[in-house]
Amino acid sequence: MTTEKRLDLEAMMRPDLLELEEYTPVEPLDRLSVRLGIPIEQLVKLDANENPYGASPAALEALKNQQYYHIYPDPSALNLREELGKYTGVSKERIFVGSGSDELLELLIRLFISPGDNILDFAPTFGMYSFLGELYRAQIRSVPRHIKDYSIDVEAALAAVDEHTKLIFICTPNNPTGNSAPESVVRALLDTGKIVVVDEAYHDFAGHSFIKLTDEYENLIVLRTFSKLSGLAGLRVGYGIVPEIIARQLWKIKQPYNVTVAGQEAARASLREGNWIAEHVEKIVAERERLYGLLQEFSDYFEALPSSSNFIFCRLKQGSAKLIKSELEKRGVLVRHYNKPLLENAFRVSVGRPEQTDIFIEHLKQIIYTQ
Repeated sequence: MTTEKRLDLEAMMRPDLLELEEYTPVEPLDRLSVRLGIPIEQLVKLDANENPYGASPAALEALKNQQYYHIYPDPSALNLREELGKYTGVSKERIFVGSGSDELLELLIRLFISPGDNILDFAPTFGMYSFLGELYRAQIRSVPRHIKDYSIDVEAALAAVDEHTKLIFICTPNNPTGNSAPESVVRALLDTGKIVVVDEAYHDFAGHSFIKLTDEYENLIVLRTFSKLSGLAGLRVGYGIVPEIIARQLWKIKQPYNVTVAGQEAARASLREGNWIAEHVEKIVAERERLYGLLQEFSDYFEALPSSSNFIFCRLKQGSAKLIKSELEKRGVLVRHYNKPLLENAFRVSVGRPEQTDIFIEHLKQIIYTQ
């Protein structure tokens, strides 16, 4: 009798990937609704920095009227890039479109990184830079930000750059801390001659962009997304302003049909709704300031940091952020909890509608004052 031998499948895999710490996304609403026993419509979702007002009417109408979902999308997203050219003032040849800005990050790392190269980011920041860098065997140099206000330590950043540095990632406004990088810092990093990727996922709420510098610096790439203000997170559309020579190489290595018909149509329609965009920037920024003011009531318990984004970061002085997150969740209010280096005992709350803010604050009072 022969004994069946099982294959050791893990032994066939890349050893470094077996040790990779997975990126932790938020839990899907339908699953969360079942787990908590709370109907989806009663959940107050303030954990992923989405637009609480949803997509624009024009985007929804475009999705409804599209006749060709059975046909593969334009692999070059030409119509969308032409619209983006008008919107940004940049030629379509310098615009690259991807399945969310996450795909653009991965393609840039794939294009520039060989094993042994390093990338710089500024911790704490968006976790995808280091996650994708490790996936492609880059050395990750996460330069700690100043702990007081999470500003970038320029001297430490410049000291970390060497001949093996290929990419420098700057998230501004920074996720999860909400602060923006000043132009002087961006220029100092650009002057190293390394490729600097400025992630402007939240630029609409800051009222400032570095796109103008792309005419001045050939080593600057600016990334944006339709996931935040435009309310198209579920359709995954992002774009980058890149030098033409880089754009030509990115077209070679992307998946052929990376941005769906639905995503391209909804994004184009969103760009044509200038009044809707302006109105919702104003609403969200006004509510951010109201929320920040309301959070000052809890200053004995935690520090709410000023924000130029659509969320506010709070770090506790006493009590447990994990408990706050858990107790809010039981009540159907969702925030993001952090407890890792430079983000100890903290939570991030997205800006919602005024009625969502009121529900969050009321439950927060109940939790804080009974801890």
